[in-house]
Amino acid sequence: MSLDFGPAVALSCRECGARYPLGPSFACQECFGPLEAAYDFGEVTRAQIESGPANIWRYRSLLPVPADVIDKPNMNPGWTKLVKAGNLGRQLGIKSLYVKDDSGNPTHSFKDRVVAMAVEAARNFGFHTLSCSSTGNLAGAVTAAAARAGLEACVFIPANLEQAKIAMARVFGGRLIGIDGTYDEVNRFCSELIGDPMGDKWGFVNVNLRPYYAEGSKTLAYEIAEQLGWRLPEQIIIPIASGSQLTKIDKGFKELVRLGLVEDTPYKIFGAQAAGCSPVSAAYKAGHDVVQPVKPDTIAKSLAIGNPADGPYVLDIARRTGGGVEDVTDDEIVAAMRLLASTEGIFAETAGGVTVGVLKKLTESGRLDPEAETVVLNTGDGLKTLDVLSDEDTRPTAVIRPSLDAFRATV
Repeated sequence: MSLDFGPAVALSCRECGARYPLGPSFACQECFGPLEAAYDFGEVTRAQIESGPANIWRYRSLLPVPADVIDKPNMNPGWTKLVKAGNLGRQLGIKSLYVKDDSGNPTHSFKDRVVAMAVEAARNFGFHTLSCSSTGNLAGAVTAAAARAGLEACVFIPANLEQAKIAMARVFGGRLIGIDGTYDEVNRFCSELIGDPMGDKWGFVNVNLRPYYAEGSKTLAYEIAEQLGWRLPEQIIIPIASGSQLTKIDKGFKELVRLGLVEDTPYKIFGAQAAGCSPVSAAYKAGHDVVQPVKPDTIAKSLAIGNPADGPYVLDIARRTGGGVEDVTDDEIVAAMRLLASTEGIFAETAGGVTVGVLKKLTESGRLDPEAETVVLNTGDGLKTLDVLSDEDTRPTAVIRPSLDAFRATV
């Protein structure tokens, strides 16, 4: 079988540095550390990138995909808006604030980026079924991408997910299996299924395809830098589920610097969690290097991973960059969703409420520099999490008879 992963040349262990051939592997045989894609980049220029399509494939020379990926049937996610959030910035007292709004992706979350990488890996390895363990958004992204790519799909979720996310995952076809348990229990089940003969030709995007899948989050870093005029933001707030998105954005920033595409300027990375599932925030505040698993209890179900695989790496990055990790309550999440919607016209799902809530909390406590250029991520669409809003939010502000007198009496 001839493999084509573009500039990716090996898998490398993040712990001990051991290298392995490109394959459907995710753990080091020496120390059991996580594997990630290692590259031999050629010359990459801004002009080359800017001449590419208005999606993540403009960065294909920096990703583990073949050059002809743009000619294949896929969802073509990315190049979402970087919104200059002047209204929100003025309300919070931040001079220069942007929202990277990834709700504009095909299935309305950033997960389309990472799944696009996994689809190309599945094609390379000859897998016929795309699968995943999911807190919701990933399930929809996988079933949609599989349908487009002509692959089978079978995804696994906690049975108590938001109904909108279940409906989205089912409408694209494939099989959707609910598990009576937490996401962490779903993920452990999927790890067992990989070792079963039934799963031999299955590509689990966030397990045996994880080294390729995770690289999709780098495209957020690339886009933010390019959309800022080829510079790095001074501060960025990123939600934490597994922690992979945050670590890969940091990796993307460092790659841009190494390749001479942006100036090497300092940046601070802040992680954001829900208080009902905040093991990384708790470890950061306690000064620990080890993340103690928790049982999630939060409305932010897309971030409800009680044992985040990349938690220790998030702690390292937050401390190295001078950032931090903070959490907000469910009430603060909903208030932040309303704040973002009413100031910038962006309806975020609960994960966006977490990042905006943490942005507000960090600013009010003086831990965020109000003079520094700041980016906050919204990773999904609020229509997916309507259930967290009150009955008042889902009714008209008033119901009147169709007459001017009735309108004047009300308004």
